[in-house]
Amino acid sequence: MDAQRNLRHVLSAARDVFGEQGYGAPMEEVARRARVGVGTVYRRFPNKEALVRYIAEEQTRWLTERAAEALAVASAGEPWRGLEGFVRGSAASGSGRLLPPELWWLPPVEERGAERVPRQRGSWERPGDGAGGAEGVVESGAGAAGAPGADGAAGPAGGERRGAAELLGTVGQLVERARSAGELRADVTVADVMLVIAAAPPRLGDQERQEAAAERLLEVLLRGLRPGA
Repeated sequence: MDAQRNLRHVLSAARDVFGEQGYGAPMEEVARRARVGVGTVYRRFPNKEALVRYIAEEQTRWLTERAAEALAVASAGEPWRGLEGFVRGSAASGSGRLLPPELWWLPPVEERGAERVPRQRGSWERPGDGAGGAEGVVESGAGAAGAPGADGAAGPAGGERRGAAELLGTVGQLVERARSAGELRADVTVADVMLVIAAAPPRLGDQERQEAAAERLLEVLLRGLRPGA
């Protein structure tokens, strides 16, 4: 259906635009990137806040699942591999740059575990980029929590805070396991790890150079997390 195709385009464009420019980017830029009229965007999302909330909650859920997968690796006796894999996958996906702003306002979660380990999936594709991504979001329809319905309304803001707390709690367990194993600097916090996955080099205008710069930046930041750095 044209409506579902347009929604997929809008969500994909919103991820790209917000990931590059932040959540301050205008809705007109999202519409332009999606190649639809701005009215099409507003038919699904009544205001910018609704679109931002939808994207932020989607990315938070996805990163929480990836953190749970990494925690399973850490629990199997490889804490640094679990943490490093989470950081690399999160940074490469760009999801760390799409987390909700309130995540940075929550209190520290060091030594606090997540209340629930979420269902795990095996893909590092960013939500909406693969076969089980945007299509699954669209098909979930108005009855799904946080999904845009006919009026474009997203889930309640309280869900963002709970989702952010769950993500930080799971990452907190990863940090604690790596620290206890002596594979992470003692002064590294959950906030530090989240800053690493949200870091990005400046836009260079050349895909090959951009990827090389991103990889170099990540290598430098990961080395800074290790003991003796």
